[in-house]
Amino acid sequence: MTLAEGFMILGMMGVTFGVRYFLFALAERLRMAPWIEASLKFIPPAVLSAIILPAVLLPRGQWELSLANPYLVAAAVTTAAGILTRNLLATIAIGLSAFFAFRLIALTF
Repeated sequence: MTLAEGFMILGMMGVTFGVRYFLFALAERLRMAPWIEASLKFIPPAVLSAIILPAVLLPRGQWELSLANPYLVAAAVTTAAGILTRNLLATIAIGLSAFFAFRLIALTF
């Protein structure tokens, strides 16, 4: 890594920290409308969906809506486990187990 690249990384780090610190510093003094605060609750599920759905539905860069897609099967099992158990650790364990079991089964056939 060159010196210029190091300074560029430090600069990006400083800008990122500055923006986040500025917003957190203002958050204490700023009063938001109740409808804005209520709508902020939808941000985490929206971001999580935007990250997970492409990985599940397009695992190799193409649509793969079949039972041969271990990501899709594991996502369905994980969703069902989350709804039924309401336990985060159990949901993660069941989802990972389903994914690896299905991949193992798919590799043997």
